[in-house]
Amino acid sequence: MKLGLNLGYWQRSPSDATALVQAAERLGYDSVWTAEAYGSDAFTPLAWYGARTSRIKLGTSVVQLSARTPAATAMTAMTLDHLTGGRLLLGIGASGPQVVEGWYGVPFARPLARTREYVEIMRKIWRRAEPVTNDGPHYPLPLPQGKPLKLITHPLRADIPVYLGAEGPKNVALATEIGQGWLPLFAIPSKIESMYGDALAARAKDFDVAAMVMTLITDDVRAGLDVVKMMLSLYIGGMGSSKRNFHADIIGRMGFAEEAARIQDLFLDGRRDEAFAAIPDDLADGISLIGPPGRIRERLAPWRDSPVTSLLVMGPRDEDDLRTIRDLVVE
Repeated sequence: MKLGLNLGYWQRSPSDATALVQAAERLGYDSVWTAEAYGSDAFTPLAWYGARTSRIKLGTSVVQLSARTPAATAMTAMTLDHLTGGRLLLGIGASGPQVVEGWYGVPFARPLARTREYVEIMRKIWRRAEPVTNDGPHYPLPLPQGKPLKLITHPLRADIPVYLGAEGPKNVALATEIGQGWLPLFAIPSKIESMYGDALAARAKDFDVAAMVMTLITDDVRAGLDVVKMMLSLYIGGMGSSKRNFHADIIGRMGFAEEAARIQDLFLDGRRDEAFAAIPDDLADGISLIGPPGRIRERLAPWRDSPVTSLLVMGPRDEDDLRTIRDLVVE
């Protein structure tokens, strides 16, 4: 497996992880990734780290479709790819109704169709074969009164790798069809094949399944699992509405449907401590790598046996943690 560092998005206050990113590069990590929700954006920190490194690949996990038009994302990706010498890995995702409708103020209709159209337009822009037109219903180009245009700048790469952040089987299948990789947020490695085997069946040999995995080196397993449970309580309970929450749905498909429904009900009722307590330890432990090095070494085996090809670790705090994780993964 390749090894990456996932920094996520800023939690409440700004955070400059330059020293951690530079340490990851020195230690041979393949990639570093940033994210966005409704706070810090994904591209700006990635440009910051790209200017301070020279080799490590730079990934977004993910940028939200509704935050930018396809043309705006294609322009930003092309610019960042140029400035960093072709190191960009462009992860995109539809997000969910709460963020799309509540934050960006646009409808959350037909996410798979929108994703396909979005990627097609970006690829037309990067290829520069002709002025860009699109007859699709979601991102028509040009408008009736407009004129089609062609990207002024020649991209460094016309084939910037595109990854999809996907949780449903249909979206994962779409990733194998139109993308170079899939970014699963929550995964129990032993269940990936049963949940997504059919969706992944047509993937190319070099298709990258880049799983985001909370990874904490600690002798206090209980405290480490509580960190994972705190994250899960927010995503299951708060990253969606009572009618539609993709994160709760995926937890249900893992075999925790009743627990996910209860966690969401408690969280939305303002009983967040109870929501946290309702998260099963085996769920938190199943999607993460927590504990002292020996325990993590044992728990890496299912990941090695799964379709995962890149492990994007979330949670390392310093160079010692990064080195320990690297030695465990590459041994």
